[in-house]
Order: sequence, then C-alpha cells, then structure tokens
Amino acid sequence: MPISVHEATGTFHLYNNDLSYIFALVEGYPFQLYYGARVPDEEDFSYLVTECWMPSSVGASAECELVSFEHLSGEYPFVGADDMRPPALDVRTASGCNVLNLVYRGHTVERGKPALEGLPATYVEDPSEADTLTLTLTDDVTGLAVDLVYTVFAHEPVIARSARIRNTGTAALTVETALSGTFCPGDDRFELVELAGSWSRERHEVRTPLRPGAQGVYSLRGHSSHQFNPFLALVRPETTEETGEAYGFSLVYSGNHRMLVDVDAYGTTRVTAGINPEGFSWPLAPGEAFQTPEVLGVYSADGLGAMSRALHRVFRSRLSRGAWRDRPRPILINNWEATYFDFTEDKLVEVARVAADLGIELFVLDDGWFTNRNDDTAGLGDWEVDYAKLPHGLGGLAERINGLGMDFGLWIEPEMVSPGTRVWAEHPEWVLHAPGQPLRPSRHQYVLDLSNPAVVDYLTDRLSAVIGSANISYIKWDMNRSFADVFSQTAGAERQGSVRHAFILGVYELYRRLGERFPQILFESCAGGGGRFDPGMLFYAPQAWTSDDTDAVERLRIQWGTSLAYPLSSMGSHVSAVPNHQVFRQTPLKMRADVAYFGTFGYELDATAFAAEEREAVRAQVAFMKRYRGLIQFGEFYRLRSPFAGRGNECAWMVVGEGVREAIVAYYRVLQEVNAGRRQVRLAGLDPEARYAVREQGVPEGEAELYRRSVSGAELMRIGLNLTDESCGQNFSGRGDFISRIFVLERV
Repeated sequence: MPISVHEATGTFHLYNNDLSYIFALVEGYPFQLYYGARVPDEEDFSYLVTECWMPSSVGASAECELVSFEHLSGEYPFVGADDMRPPALDVRTASGCNVLNLVYRGHTVERGKPALEGLPATYVEDPSEADTLTLTLTDDVTGLAVDLVYTVFAHEPVIARSARIRNTGTAALTVETALSGTFCPGDDRFELVELAGSWSRERHEVRTPLRPGAQGVYSLRGHSSHQFNPFLALVRPETTEETGEAYGFSLVYSGNHRMLVDVDAYGTTRVTAGINPEGFSWPLAPGEAFQTPEVLGVYSADGLGAMSRALHRVFRSRLSRGAWRDRPRPILINNWEATYFDFTEDKLVEVARVAADLGIELFVLDDGWFTNRNDDTAGLGDWEVDYAKLPHGLGGLAERINGLGMDFGLWIEPEMVSPGTRVWAEHPEWVLHAPGQPLRPSRHQYVLDLSNPAVVDYLTDRLSAVIGSANISYIKWDMNRSFADVFSQTAGAERQGSVRHAFILGVYELYRRLGERFPQILFESCAGGGGRFDPGMLFYAPQAWTSDDTDAVERLRIQWGTSLAYPLSSMGSHVSAVPNHQVFRQTPLKMRADVAYFGTFGYELDATAFAAEEREAVRAQVAFMKRYRGLIQFGEFYRLRSPFAGRGNECAWMVVGEGVREAIVAYYRVLQEVNAGRRQVRLAGLDPEARYAVREQGVPEGEAELYRRSVSGAELMRIGLNLTDESCGQNFSGRGDFISRIFVLERV
C-alpha cells in the first residue's frame, strides 16, 4: 500500500514509483516535510523539522516556543496560529472570533478513492488504482473538525487533495476561506508557468521567475475565466519539455478560484489552491459540513512534457466519464459562421447535405433556433422552438439530417436570460440582481440564479423537453458572460456570500441530471469560447470549445498552451472560413485543417460555398482524420517547438500511439524566412531501437529521399526529422507564408 504511517514518529509517507509526499506531526500539528521525487520509506524523517527560535516569529504554544508555523509548512494553514501567510482556512464564530487551534485527532487509510458530494473529482475504476488517507484535525473551543483527504494514484505521479469542514459544535460558524490544499515543493529556484489571456487568446503560456511574496492566478468572474486558467506549474530554470523537474497543480473547479505561489523570507515556496476567498462565505450550522473542490498535484522528474501527459491521462480516463469517454469524437460541421442567426430549415439541410457527401458525420445547429432569437438581444430563457424558421420543429429537422446519414446536435445557453422573455416577466426574482441597483448587461443578457434550486428544476424540465423532442446526439452548452451584480433575490442576507459557489453547484447539478437522462449524448462545454475550460467541466462534458478564435495561427498558441494541462480529446478545434471572422487573416485550407486535426476536429463554415477543388481537399481531410483520430485524441502528446519561443514563427508537436507503433508529427511555419538554412526538428516518444517509415501527408511516396527508406527512432529523436524540402530547389520548408506539414510514422 503506497501510504506508510509510522505511529511512533507521527510520520506519514505517501508514495509511488515516481513521487514521495511526506508530512509529520509536531506537537500534534501536521507539517509538510518533503514533496518531490521518490525516496525510500523511513520510520523517522524528523531531521527535516526545524526547531529553533527565529527572529520575529511566534511559537506554536507556550510549551513549544521553538516550533513556528511561519517557518514550517503546515498541511492546512489556519488563522490564529503564527503563520503570517495567506491561510487555507478562515472560520468565524458568532462573536466574530476567527482564532483556531486545529490539532490532529486521528486518521484512516483505505483502498480506492471516495467521491466528493456534489462536486466533480477524479475517480478510480478499481480500488487497487489508488489509496486514500484521511487526516482529521479538530478545534476543541469551536467544535470545528477538518478532514484532510489525500489520494495517491498507484500508476500516475499524481496526488489529489481536498478538505471537508464539519461543525461538530453547538453554535453556528461561518467559513470565510476554505482552500482545497497546500503543497510545498521546497526552495524558490523555480519559474512559474501559468495560462493567461483573454477572449480569443485564451491559455497563452506565460513564464515568470519566482520572487519573494505571493504571485499566481485567480478568477472573480463567476467562472474559471478566459483570463486565468485554474492551473499553474513550477519548473526549474533548466527544465525542458523532456528533462528536469516540474510540478503541476490543477484545480477541479469551474467558478471563482485562487492559486497562489508564496515565497517566504527564507526562500521556502508554498502553493495553495481553492475557491477564491474574495466575496465568499458559507454558513455552517451545527451538524453541517462544507466540501472543498479537489486540487491535483503532479510531479515530474522528466520535464514539463511528462507532467502534461500525466494530467492528460488522468483527465481523459479518470475524470471524464460516460459513453463518450473512450470513443473517438465525431467529425462535425457547425452552422454558426455559415449562417449566424439568418437561416431556414432548407438552408441548414443543404449545408448538411454537402457536408454528408464529404464524409462529415454530425451537423450542429447553433444559436438562433428558438423564439424571438434573430440576434443576440433577445430570446434566452424560454427555450421554445421558432417554428417560423423550423416549421417541422427540431424533430423534423433532425429527421431530415438523419436521413442524410448524419447525426444531429444542438446549441443551448441555459444559464442566461434575455429581457422580454416569459421567464423574465414571470420570475424576475430568478435573475441575479441587486434590487434598486442598475442592471448591468453583457451581450444583452443576464444571469439566472442557479444557486436557487427552483431555477435548476425549471431548466431541467425545459431542456429535457427540448432534447427529448428530437434525435439529438450532441449538445454544445454555452455560457457567454461573466457575473457582475451578484445578489440572489431568494436567499437571505446570511447566504449572499454563498451565491457564487452555490451557482456552480447548481450548474454541476443541471449537468448531472441531463447527463443521466440522456446518457448517449456527447456534451461539449463552452463559455464564449474558452472561458470555462477547466477540469470541473470535463467531469460532465469530455470536450470543450477551446476558443472562439479559429484562426490557424492564433490556434497554435492557444492549443499549445491548453495542452500543458488538457488532453487533445478535450479540445474542440474546427476549420473555419477565411478571411477568419476573428482576426480577418487568410490562411490556406491545408494549414487550417493541419492545426484543427489536433483536437476533436470539425468545420465551422458554409460547406455549400466550397469550390470543387476545396471539396476534394475537405474530403481528403475528413478521410485522414477518420483514419487517425483515435491515435490523435488518445495518444501521448509531445510538444516539440514552441510558438512562444523566439519570434514565434514556428511550432511543432506530435502524437505517439499505443505500443509506439504509429505517430503523427506536425510542423508549422507562419511566415516565409529569407535565406533560410537546413531545418530539422527532433522528435520524441519513439522507440529508439525501432525503425519507422516516414510519409508526408499529401506528398506521393518516393518523391523525396527521406521517404524512400525507414528511419530509426534514435535518428529521428537525436538528429531530427528533415524538414528541408529538396523539391523547392532551396533549403526552405516549403515556400510562402502559412506553411504546415503533417508526417505519418509507422513502425516497420
């Protein structure tokens, strides 16, 4: 069992083949001693505990003045001790006192991994896949009890942490900060890697050297946000994709979050993660409990790439669930950029007819199918079919689409409401809004109060009726605005600090209900593009719309950054029309597809506008993706050349299949270089002893010397894949701007 408890020394050691996580009880308080590469188990690690007086520090107690919370890393730092850094727990009594004294009271160790009530979390299919430690701390004065839950996976370098906060006393308490967990990688010789951006440029990789004090990522927008993803990594300055230490931290949550990296005056680094305390409070009556979301800690001694691939595997197969978890995703066409709100049933069927002829499998009807929805100023909330546009309803349209041999999908945005709808008029109290204060719209819409169970019930009934009215196999679930004037008109004063978190619990509950009622539907989450692309959503929807920006050049950065934490099977990626509707750039159809392959793949354009040559190109693209989508979506992903490095003119990545028998390599160059020299890119993840046939997609076999022979895996990884195109007569990787090349490797 990979959890050793040494009772005599009060030492706890969680480990597997890749990592060790050690903490010990000092005077009844748990302090973290080590988190990193695997070390042998020992009875006593007490030599790692610093017990000495340090200037301006406060002792843990009068009897233990040489132990300071400020200079040891508490497993769950609480207000009231001498830890002067931001706490993981802040609880107030009715008198206003928030001083706590949480002391160890016991522990349990069990096989497997328990679920978290009302929250998404990783899971195991067999108890042998993980072991779980629950450490209980109590405060005798307030009656507060905290269960710290640790799960160590047997075959992944991953530890999951969460906390359950219980009121076992006789008086009401208020939780004002309740983070999910803390991790202490040790010293401060790290760079912070975060995924930052905004709408249409989500999850760009940003690196910053650590400095004294706190730095990190957060959201106060009511959702995980376009601006900061609930993920960060710490890497050594010398760490590369395939070498060096990397620690990754990912919060399984979709609402307001905060992830801090705090470096103290002595160069010790501590990571905390959880629900953002700003604007948060949660009343806790006697006998009640509060469950925090789960945070994952990933350790890699083999670079940033190994850290990412561990998260990919866990998210893909032990976070995502349901009928679509392990299935290659259907190739779809979405009508949004083809028609926007201006469509008829016949127009939609004609787009689908052409798409079906090209081999596309799924037609998705986007926004505009319901009453009074001819632009984005009206219609959200009632969820009734517009029979003027669709005279045979969704059922009739789906039947015509199915008759073409295609599946039918639908767009919804259940969390929002437009003025002028029936639900707006009949239930003004269901809108998040402070009475007497100005209404603050975004995209002409407002937020329904999903912290109110009546709203969740209403949406469950309306959407079940809509989905049940047609043969629907796919739902795109959108959410197009951030929260502003957050006030629940149906909750009491003491509950207003709970609204943001209760809203997210309501979203999760609605997803759960619809997922259980329609288990064969593939759900794709969306939030104005990538504004809620987070692990919490992946628990309910195995894929997410990566960004509203579908430009091939911009998507190189977006998909590269997203891949630091998330698998390709989770990334919605489409070929769109040119000029691109976000940046107005003209890129070749080939490059648009070559980028979009590395995700779930589809088209977002008017298929009826294709010229004959374009139709044949799309037909070949669809055939290629059908042949290799299992490999792409479920293989091991390796980043080779970063679009954030240098001038950002190049990008390369690859996917390696099971058994290292097949691989797909992609290379992109944005702008033509002048007088360029020989170009090679080193591959990764191959068997160095094997030989591989290398074929470039779209290039007939035998036209270039490289493709006439097999190449050893060692050569491809140590010397590199030759990107010089001899047929050009010069050492260029193709001629012109916006060059992309796809190579298929097959073991021989």
